[in-house]
Amino acid sequence: MTTQPPYLAIAAEIGRRIRSGELSPGDRVPSTRAITREWGVAMATATKALAALRQEGLVRAEPGVGTVVVATPGDGAAAGLSRDRIVRAALELADAEGLEALTMRRLGTALSVSTMALYRHVPGKGELVRLMTDAVCGEVPMGPVPADWRAGLEHAARWLRGVYARHRWMAPAMASFTRPVAAPNAMAYTEWVLTALQGTGLTAAQKIYTHLTLFAYVQGVGLADDLEERARQDSGISDGEWMERNEPRFDAIQSAGSYPLLTSLTEAEGFDLSLETLFEFGLRRTLDGIAALIGETSA
Repeated sequence: MTTQPPYLAIAAEIGRRIRSGELSPGDRVPSTRAITREWGVAMATATKALAALRQEGLVRAEPGVGTVVVATPGDGAAAGLSRDRIVRAALELADAEGLEALTMRRLGTALSVSTMALYRHVPGKGELVRLMTDAVCGEVPMGPVPADWRAGLEHAARWLRGVYARHRWMAPAMASFTRPVAAPNAMAYTEWVLTALQGTGLTAAQKIYTHLTLFAYVQGVGLADDLEERARQDSGISDGEWMERNEPRFDAIQSAGSYPLLTSLTEAEGFDLSLETLFEFGLRRTLDGIAALIGETSA
């Protein structure tokens, strides 16, 4: 789990004292010098902690006095804040603008609360993305596991592709295989796939490798989808318009005759350069390969 920066942890503790009544409106909060002594941090960290409290609206700098409490907790938009509400708002932002646009500060602005208020519910962006991932994996039930392993794996692949299509940021967010996301709904997907492979004769290791191979294939197409969408947004033109603009350049290169096989393929009837066509072709070949493995194991 992502830990808070030291200044946020200090601000959270002082905020707790304010909310519990240990510090009342008008009381002085610990000064930067007092914070450095109590928490053993640098002066810069103490200054950032007080700045975070000011940003949250709990304290103000009083000339000749110091930093004093000016608000009681639970006022305003932060009163109705919850982890579920934060996750829903984060999903809307990531779906609309991508995961790079999602920051705790930006999310606080969208919810009309301070960044510090968010940290009382979610310790950081890493944990927030984990919660988002689990939420989207639980949106659509996978249904019962078919008796036929191939039908099961095909359904699992299409279900996962649907998740990536609805939330394009998901593919890059789940890119690590050695550091999988510890999320119940995501883990339920793995359990579903392993259940579909029961009775195939595959060993436990082969089953998990089969699951990861299929997962990696769907994720790869999902990453390509994400890159294509970014290209469309950055360029402001469709795929067809892009090809039309670049066709003279391709024609000039191919006219030299240096790439006869590539030229014949791209000019072949029925050739469709789309990710959907590629997904269908690759899924069938992946399942064919798994079928061969299962056949060998059974034999």
